[in-house]
Amino acid sequence: MNIIEEKVDLLKKANIYFDGRVTSRNYTNSEGVVKSLGIMLPGEYKFGTKAAEHMEIISGKLEVLFAGMESNWETFQGGSSFEVPANSSFEVKVEEITDYCCTYLNE
Repeated sequence: MNIIEEKVDLLKKANIYFDGRVTSRNYTNSEGVVKSLGIMLPGEYKFGTKAAEHMEIISGKLEVLFAGMESNWETFQGGSSFEVPANSSFEVKVEEITDYCCTYLNE
């Protein structure tokens, strides 16, 4: 589903991680919610969270290992989503170029 956001404040500076293999740009919508639109190239990455996050996978495919789950990898692809609690971490194995939208949640 395409949602048109009106009156957004876009942060022009890119967030660049893992030698450019993961990039994103943040914006704040008219309701004050901070989101990040990004892309991940194939590879394995580990992320830490400060705020809780809702990750929407727009296209692509990856496997996710949530903190404390030992070896229970879950697969997500375009049209699916997952949430990660604040002050946590998660690992991803990106199988194909993955386009995503991350919403930072207030708990």
